[in-house]
Amino acid sequence: MSTETTISITEDHAIVAPKPKKQKKLKPARKQVKPGQVEKKEAPQTGQVYNIWYNKWAGGDREDNYSNKTKSQTRCNIRKDAGLTRANTTGMKYYCLFFSRGCCPYGWECEYLHMLPDESTELPDNSKDVFARDKFADYRDDMGGVGSFQRQNRTLYIGRIKETGTGVETEEVVKRHFKEWGEIEKIRVLQYRSVAFVTYVSEQSAQFAKEAMACQSLDNDEILNVRWATEDPNPTSKVAEKRRLEEIGQKTIQEKMDPRIVDAMRAMRALEDGDVLGDEAGEEERDTKRRRLEGEDEGEYSDVDYEQEAALLQAEAEAEAQQQQQASGLLSSDTLESLKYFAQIQKQNGVARTAASKPSLASAPAGLGLGDYASDDE
Repeated sequence: MSTETTISITEDHAIVAPKPKKQKKLKPARKQVKPGQVEKKEAPQTGQVYNIWYNKWAGGDREDNYSNKTKSQTRCNIRKDAGLTRANTTGMKYYCLFFSRGCCPYGWECEYLHMLPDESTELPDNSKDVFARDKFADYRDDMGGVGSFQRQNRTLYIGRIKETGTGVETEEVVKRHFKEWGEIEKIRVLQYRSVAFVTYVSEQSAQFAKEAMACQSLDNDEILNVRWATEDPNPTSKVAEKRRLEEIGQKTIQEKMDPRIVDAMRAMRALEDGDVLGDEAGEEERDTKRRRLEGEDEGEYSDVDYEQEAALLQAEAEAEAQQQQQASGLLSSDTLESLKYFAQIQKQNGVARTAASKPSLASAPAGLGLGDYASDDE
């Protein structure tokens, strides 16, 4: 009997039910290092002016800064290090920066999360990264640091890779090391240039991977240069990224809106278009509307549509002209409407009185007599 299913036998027949999978429970996060275990080593400074923006000395030798970099002493291991911390009970949404680097000495006592970023979880503030660090308006000149809040960047620049095989083999090595930090969308390797670009599905995963792989090595004991990638100049990629952001925005707006408001807007739009919502609209009406939209019955509906459109445009023009005329006058629109209403009533009453008195009147004489003017006989 298979271990995946359990069989319960009844009097009539046997029922096969799937065995429920046990949910993996997170254990308390372990302490990655002991206090004081990591030695802080600083490269010798050759500059003479301290730059507070880049947090380093400037004005010294113009050599590559990464030639003075040392390999990181620790590295995060998600399977061993991930676990529960105080942040899981306090509701903290941000992640531990030192956990991503593999050197958090607090373990389960840490005030930040010790796990991979969850794509479905939204951060409280978009101007901060997953480690609660403030973003800036522009990227640094070397494309390092926290990043910018004006663009959603999901691509990392990986430099100083030691290539020992073909481009495909290098891509497999990069994928094996970087897929540990999140789902990867695509990887592009520039062969013979020791450069690769890794694009994650989520920006949060890219932020975590940038800190986790800084000054780390792949398979050849190199020291990686991990930075933010510049915007892809490929027009196809720009269009795809724009479409993706629009879809995310539409989905977010739909989730935030009240479903009743959405239904009311759909009903109003259906009434304006002359549609019937629900099961009242039959297949015949849908087919007729579809044919009309596709232009199959253009001759049948063209005259009616043109007349309705012309009448609608004329009514709108008259209403606009009337509003402009009323706005330029001394009287308000309500006063003019009242005057027009009373004039119409007076006109109707006058016509009715004239029509009623016409049969009783005699034909008037051609001239005036002596007794008709200023006489006592009136």
